[in-house]
Amino acid sequence: MLKRLILSSLACAFLAGAPLAAQTVTVKEATPGLLKKAKIASDVAIKTAQGKVPGATVASAELENEKGKLIYSFDMKTAGKDGIDEVNVDAMTGAVISVAHESSKDEAKEEAKDKAKAKAKDKAKAATPKPASKP
Repeated sequence: MLKRLILSSLACAFLAGAPLAAQTVTVKEATPGLLKKAKIASDVAIKTAQGKVPGATVASAELENEKGKLIYSFDMKTAGKDGIDEVNVDAMTGAVISVAHESSKDEAKEEAKDKAKAKAKDKAKAATPKPASKP
């Protein structure tokens, strides 16, 4: 009887979308040292983001300065749903700044834009003359 109760409880939790195991998420810093500046811990921000997109898993997590604000940016993936939901959480207050759905097409455009930006940055870095060494 107890075994049947446990199995039915687990089945209900699974069907309701409750996670059976904690997801391990690594937050990438856009610039080293940002995690030390954040007043809200990454695990708290992750729980906040997961609350906005129930049943989703964190596909990627980043801490970055965006428009003068330190934010956690989470890409949330929901099984059976196209694209991702991006949830931005203020790293200083814990408030949700935005929740936006991006289709697979939108994601591809954003990735191409990010690659072009990184390539331009690398090109500018390579073009910067290095100081001559003293003999």
